[in-house]
Amino acid sequence: MELNEILQVALRANASDIHLKAGLPPMFRVDGHLVPLKDGRRLPPEEVARMAFGTMSDFQKEKFKQTNEVDLAYGVPGLGRFRVNIFQQRGTVGGVFRVIPFKIQTIEQLMLPKVIEKLAGEQRGLILVTGTTGSGKSTTLAAMVDHVNATETCHIMTIEDPIEFLIRDKRSIVNQREVGVDTMSFGQALKSALRQDPDVILVGEMRDLETIETALTAAETGHLVMSTLHTLDATETINRIISAFPPYQQKQVRLQLGSVLRGVVSQRLVPRADGKGRVPATEVLLATGRVRELIEDKDRTKEIPDAIAQGNVSYGMQTFDQSLMWLLKSGVITYEEALRQATNADDFALRVSGISGTSDSKWDGFDAAPAPPAAAAPAPTPAPARPPPAPAAARPPSGPPPAKAAVAAAPAEDDFQIERF
Repeated sequence: MELNEILQVALRANASDIHLKAGLPPMFRVDGHLVPLKDGRRLPPEEVARMAFGTMSDFQKEKFKQTNEVDLAYGVPGLGRFRVNIFQQRGTVGGVFRVIPFKIQTIEQLMLPKVIEKLAGEQRGLILVTGTTGSGKSTTLAAMVDHVNATETCHIMTIEDPIEFLIRDKRSIVNQREVGVDTMSFGQALKSALRQDPDVILVGEMRDLETIETALTAAETGHLVMSTLHTLDATETINRIISAFPPYQQKQVRLQLGSVLRGVVSQRLVPRADGKGRVPATEVLLATGRVRELIEDKDRTKEIPDAIAQGNVSYGMQTFDQSLMWLLKSGVITYEEALRQATNADDFALRVSGISGTSDSKWDGFDAAPAPPAAAAPAPTPAPARPPPAPAAARPPSGPPPAKAAVAAAPAEDDFQIERF
């Protein structure tokens, strides 16, 4: 069986990942669970190696020989795009293929909170999307960037390893650079980006001190910077950034981060009640005055979860448990799954039962607030055609942001849809 045939079967099964390992049949991750290809034979080592090397360029083959691992993007016309990691284990070659949709879905289609659209419309500062591997960070970040692309006239620079979603120019100019192909490192590309007249800079991942430091500087000098971190929630995200710096710098970095941070979106994927895929449960932190104070004071950073919970009605922030409650009330997920995913399962169960828990103040006003539109299942019919967008003013380079009029989004492309997340 050829590689493209395996990938085609995986897409039909709505798999998010495809694993190739010598001695096993191809394995698919479907709704978070690994399952073998039905009636698939065990793959011999030489066949896995042939498939893996068939996805690489000469440069990538040379890199693999030197490091025994390589990241790359693999596209098949008419089939799909995949983020690939090829590696060596126990003397044999293995590979994992992550499915990347051709079409970037909107924030609404992904059932993300409406406040994320507002967050993506910030003129400057730092926005972080966090979560574990496979939690949909890249999908959410792509939706946010494409929202800017469709509604504003600006220059968007992306630095990725590898390039995942291909972002087409709409109202904005989008330049995408791949580490190892178009640039040598995140840090080097980010420093160069500051001299390329960017309005928005997407950094695929803040992996090291150099990248974090340059991203903070870029946000501080009037650019909107978006990136990801492998952290579970907003509090851990703040602590991770601070701890990346030497102790003597951390006080100053807290002040800098408190000044430039605009928001943190942390997410995890939860199985839908109807069995048709997964839906994101999200924690959303917005940088209010109180949140800035908590970031700047190391002894009070632990109070951030309370600030998020109590900022739901006034600011649109939400905790994971509040997000799960909306999804449960909307019938999107089951009670059992919501309880399993809840941060505080006992308090969540009491709340569902209508009994006040020990942390009941965190839910003040929550029941009275209207459910966000994103909690409803996406409509099966296509969206009506949008009118042509009116010209938009260019994003200002500095100074306080002017009030922006509502701008119509550019029409969506009629690309083939593969799979959400």
